Amino acid sequence: MIESIKKMFGITSTDYKELLKRGATIVDVRTRAEYNNGHIRGAVNIPLNNLSNHYSSLSKTKPVITCCASGVRSAQAKNILQANGFNEVYNGGGWEGLSNKIQ
Repeated sequence: MIESIKKMFGITSTDYKELLKRGATIVDVRTRAEYNNGHIRGAVNIPLNNLSNHYSSLSKTKPVITCCASGVRSAQAKNILQANGFNEVYNGGGWEGLSNKIQ
């Protein structure tokens, strides 16, 4: 059950540490207030509703890891980025869980 939910939201067994070594950008798509209450050091905060205004600030040649509070908005962000030419996008799910995976 959990694996099917993860698959539905695009959360897979990904080596996030390796992606970061390859120059990945972590994009936190929560609101500014949520981000200010805690975030992954080095993550870029681009709220989901403002993502389309920031395509040019992200590299299409390096991996992008999206995260949010639970994985729902980050799944949406992954789909939006892929639909706009970003080839290597990963849904990192909730930022706290992602943080634990990259430490």
